[in-house]
Amino acid sequence: MHQHEKLNYVELHSRNLALTKAFFTEAFGWAFTDYGPEYTAFSNEGLDGGFFLSDKASTAETGAALVIFYSARLEETLAKVEAAGGTISTPTFAFPGGRRFHFIEPSGNEFAVWSDQPPN
Repeated sequence: MHQHEKLNYVELHSRNLALTKAFFTEAFGWAFTDYGPEYTAFSNEGLDGGFFLSDKASTAETGAALVIFYSARLEETLAKVEAAGGTISTPTFAFPGGRRFHFIEPSGNEFAVWSDQPPN
């Protein structure tokens, strides 16, 4: 259900839509709906959104917003990210309230995963 003046949708770059879709399908179980050869959308993943074909990538270093996943089992999620072809760009570190790591998906976009759960 859409909520007035609440975050609703995010659009992200993808240098290669096929690689991006394969990564998120394998690592997180996402499903996509294609809207032509240059756009694919996802829904029911916490925040709906899509990827559009672009020669750019979103990273915190370049000033882009950092999209962060939550995981109850951080080490398990990290292993899934690596197995799906993601690159760990910032190893797991602690911060007040939890732990997190950053990764780069195959099209060059940076994401992070955090947990408030202790290590397994």
